[in-house]
Amino acid sequence: MSALKKIAGRRLPVASAAVLSLSLALSAPASATPRSPSASPSATPPAGMSTIGGARLGRPGTQVNLGDGAPVLPKGLSARSWIVADAESGEVLAAHNAHWRLPPASTLKMLFADTLLPKFPKTTEHKVEPADLEGMGEGSSIVPLKEGETYTVRDLWLGVFLRSGNDAVHVLSAMNDGVAQTVEDMQAHADELQALDTRVVSPDGYDAKKQVSSAYDLTLIARSGMQKKDFREYCSTVRTQFPGETVKKKGKKTRTSFEIQNTNRLLAGDSDVTPYRGIAGVKNGNTTNAGATFTGVAERDGRVLLVTVMNPEKKDHNEVYKETAKLFDWGFGAAGKVTPVGELVAPKSARTNATPGASPSAPAAGKESAEPVAVKKSGGSTGMGVALGIAGGLVVLLAAGVFLVRRRHPLPDPVRRRTRP
Repeated sequence: MSALKKIAGRRLPVASAAVLSLSLALSAPASATPRSPSASPSATPPAGMSTIGGARLGRPGTQVNLGDGAPVLPKGLSARSWIVADAESGEVLAAHNAHWRLPPASTLKMLFADTLLPKFPKTTEHKVEPADLEGMGEGSSIVPLKEGETYTVRDLWLGVFLRSGNDAVHVLSAMNDGVAQTVEDMQAHADELQALDTRVVSPDGYDAKKQVSSAYDLTLIARSGMQKKDFREYCSTVRTQFPGETVKKKGKKTRTSFEIQNTNRLLAGDSDVTPYRGIAGVKNGNTTNAGATFTGVAERDGRVLLVTVMNPEKKDHNEVYKETAKLFDWGFGAAGKVTPVGELVAPKSARTNATPGASPSAPAAGKESAEPVAVKKSGGSTGMGVALGIAGGLVVLLAAGVFLVRRRHPLPDPVRRRTRP
């Protein structure tokens, strides 16, 4: 019996839960140029860090419990912080300074997306006004968007995920009553997810004083985001045609278009990086203070892993992807052969309202199915790797007001290979 069928056949305890707050979380290079006067963080982790998810995760240094037959950790890892976790069970297989609070760069856009995605239907249109683009940091990454042009919400999210466009972030923030309101919403959602290392100052991840997150928090945020269908679609899209400027020729107006490609090199590849087998997102980032940051999700043989890597000391421009690939390889080889050093915790509301002992409700008609579907290529995306879906209880059972749990942490429904858009 396949791993997917085994997971699908489980009967899980359920708990009634209040509808969680808006979800958001993404990131990619906010900018590669100096922007803020804040100093880079110390290269030495604090002696004491948060212990959310387990006491071992609050200790500095590498935490791992190798069992019989488990591979040793990869050599040459230089990141200040990293984590390898099972997306389905929430078990943390290994970590290094997991709760070290560091600048997140554009990986913070995962939180932005997880928070705002539910607010606006993808077909909603918005005309960009000059005020929408005010306040972007000098050197910000952009799609680019054009003032006076109209874009759909889907266009804007593709600009956020593929090009890490700070201009797209600011336009969506303007639609959400402004940057200040968006920052407040993001912070509230981070707190609900128990991503308590995270302090939001700017919605796009641009370097800002006191803006921090951690490998642990970014992994929690990615896990929440991957439970949303649109989030999965956007973060796994390799390339697409994006609306350009409206031009007038011979009295007729036409809209040009141009191609944008995902800056996630494990998804799209690069001269010295091969697309990772099974990769399905999620977000990369790079700023002066943060260095390179990345959170990725990949599936292999029915197992889904999340890996976050923050600020490799090696300055190869693709080092963050190379170290992530090494940790994915290790995680797939070590799964089932290590004792977890911690767990990804449930959102606050799931723990508060958990009532063990009930049986899961079936998805309502029209909701996402847990059955796997064949991977295909279509439309404006070329398929590199496996596009997967982690449809959690929050997504599938939201209408019924219940939240799937597995003892102390939420258990997403089985991984589903999704047809690319």
